[in-house]
Amino acid sequence: MEPRVGPAPDAAPQVRPYHHPAAGWGAAKSVTRVLVEERELVDGPRAIMRMNHENGGFDCPGCAWPDDTKGLRLDICENGIKHVTWEMTRKRVDRAFFAAHSVTELAGWSDYDLENQGRLTEPMAYDPESDHYVPISWKEAFEVVGAALRGLDDPNRASFYTSGRLGNEATFLYQLMARELGTNNLPDCSNMCHEASGRALQAALGTGKGTVDLKDWESADALFILGVNAASNAPRMLTALAEAERRGAQIVHVNPLVEAAATRTIVPHEFLDMALFKSTRTSTLNLQPRIGGDMALLRGMAKAVLEQSASDPKALDATFVERHTAGFEEYRALCAATPWEELERQSGLSRADILRAARVYTEADRSIVSWCLGLTQHEHGVDTVREIVNLLLLRGNIGREGAGPSPVRGHSNVQGNRTCGIDHRPTEAFLDRLADACGIDPPREHGLDTVRTIQAMRDGEVKVFVAMGGNFALAAPDTAATYAALRSCDLTVQVSTKLNRSHVVHGRAALILPCLGRTEKDHQRKGVQRTSVEDSMSMVHLSLGMKRPASPHLLSEPAIVAGMARAALPDSETPWDWYIEDYDRIRDTMAVALDGFEDFNRRVRLPLGFRIKQPARELVFLTPSGRAEFSTAALPDVVPEPGTLALGTMRSHDQWNTTIYSDDDRYRGVRNLRTLVFMNRADMRERGIADMGAVDITSTAKDGSHRYLKGYTAVPYDIPRGCAAGYMPEMNVLCALGDYSTQSDQPIMKHVKVTIVPAAGC
Repeated sequence: MEPRVGPAPDAAPQVRPYHHPAAGWGAAKSVTRVLVEERELVDGPRAIMRMNHENGGFDCPGCAWPDDTKGLRLDICENGIKHVTWEMTRKRVDRAFFAAHSVTELAGWSDYDLENQGRLTEPMAYDPESDHYVPISWKEAFEVVGAALRGLDDPNRASFYTSGRLGNEATFLYQLMARELGTNNLPDCSNMCHEASGRALQAALGTGKGTVDLKDWESADALFILGVNAASNAPRMLTALAEAERRGAQIVHVNPLVEAAATRTIVPHEFLDMALFKSTRTSTLNLQPRIGGDMALLRGMAKAVLEQSASDPKALDATFVERHTAGFEEYRALCAATPWEELERQSGLSRADILRAARVYTEADRSIVSWCLGLTQHEHGVDTVREIVNLLLLRGNIGREGAGPSPVRGHSNVQGNRTCGIDHRPTEAFLDRLADACGIDPPREHGLDTVRTIQAMRDGEVKVFVAMGGNFALAAPDTAATYAALRSCDLTVQVSTKLNRSHVVHGRAALILPCLGRTEKDHQRKGVQRTSVEDSMSMVHLSLGMKRPASPHLLSEPAIVAGMARAALPDSETPWDWYIEDYDRIRDTMAVALDGFEDFNRRVRLPLGFRIKQPARELVFLTPSGRAEFSTAALPDVVPEPGTLALGTMRSHDQWNTTIYSDDDRYRGVRNLRTLVFMNRADMRERGIADMGAVDITSTAKDGSHRYLKGYTAVPYDIPRGCAAGYMPEMNVLCALGDYSTQSDQPIMKHVKVTIVPAAGC
């Protein structure tokens, strides 16, 4: 096929306001289109009814939202079905495809067209003489990896990246291999999304995770949703929001853009509502702070609670604060000393708006605060998440039903990856248990995260880069710098299901190792194997593939890890082959090595699996003081300088991470266009920019350097003045590699300093 780069020539860009409920018939129509395009009109609907759960039901390999607690068999969403059918496609990328297309040619294809070629079928190695990928046996491929790793003069010259799709068993083996080699260079996608959440929660509560589960969502009196586009990023949250509204709970959405999920929804599995076009509200209040203004809003809500407590003692849970917290008086003084005028200026909201949100909070007996990347991808992301905890502590909204912090994770097992050892900053306690359970001597010094791995590859310090899943070349910041870093490696290894940009931006030597998808049967010596994952609320459950593999030459992710480990560690006493015969054996070792995984094999087979213990939920705080810690960080100045805008990158609706299904964004009313920037109309007029006019975007990094995007389309949108937004991964080029948070080391992709002007010549 001839690749399409960008929209088809006859597909004119369109932008029209979207006024319909989220999900509902729009989602049904979109799903039908995907099933038709992927020619899965029979197997697709069958997968919806029975995918990865032995007794029926849909275990989504997409987002990390928990499975329905009531055993709902149609707990599905549009994006989950897209994810599954995208993996189930009948299209194949085989040796004939690679023989027909050079890497130079493929590098000119769009990202959509690369992935749209279908499933990878056998291992391939890059041949520099012909500029083609050529077939290689699994044995030879593993020896290439092993020889490269054995040949390093320092194990820290290798780095092992992980995306959130990797199951727990493969994750555990992967980190075990890296640490047995002698490195903690284990960057992962969390370094780019929720690192700030983990560090903040660990400091405040002694746990790097949220404390609530789905039952808490079902009993909360108030839900505060910050920096989350639920309809696209966690669509099954719409069910929880609709149920909350029906029982009379208050729902406050905080986001610079009022997204479709913050208006109305029709939940697809509620068939009567679908038939009657009956929608349910999903919010009682929408607030639009400026980009980065969430911390000022939260501080203002806390100030209001404390001021109200002077006349209404019930506004503050003084008993909880006294018994379970540290640092309260300092925090009270900080709130009192912060002027309302400064809170309004930094948040971009009026005092009346802040008090309205505070009133919802004080009138609710039990409140949950939930957030996503809209809060974390900032310089002050850790401080903002700690401000969430501060607010919750004031009214004792920790450690009881229907209350607590609830970060919204992205990919299905991104939280499980961290739990099972993917951490470049492992604790001594974790390493001690790993050493005892596995008989190795793991390295103790911290390793490289994502940003520092890119820097080290660029500088020639990291020679071998292995990626388990994901599309690193597109997901990382500063696209040009990331490309250069990958090309500087002696060897890059990509374990993938589909062709993507990271296969055509590669090291001097490169391997593509194709793996099974979560939807496919994993046959090993002891039978069909199950893998486990951990959702965003700490529930661990088994996933069982149901489909025939796309190719007989595919290996499972655990088997690929074991193959690399055998080749790289020929004298290892770790029983890699024995583990792969039966994944229960891996889980038995994990039960010894990982806190909270005791009796793993029995508990994971319980209905819905098991929940990892959360000491903070039981009011046990593993902090230096033994109490929940208030923080007293100063408010950051997030008001843009004159002439500049704060730009945040985000996903379109028809997209999952770096996988782009189409050039449409239904919930924002966009068709056939991705190279756009959403702007406040007044900001556009001030700059002489016409509606749908062509613009040039320039970002300014902390070091004063600039990055550019030319000829984008300016779309007027309901967004606060001084703010702009556009799509990742295209806009990742604007975020400099050195522009990462000093608090979390996360790239600051939600707060890029830009200037936008009419395009040259326009």
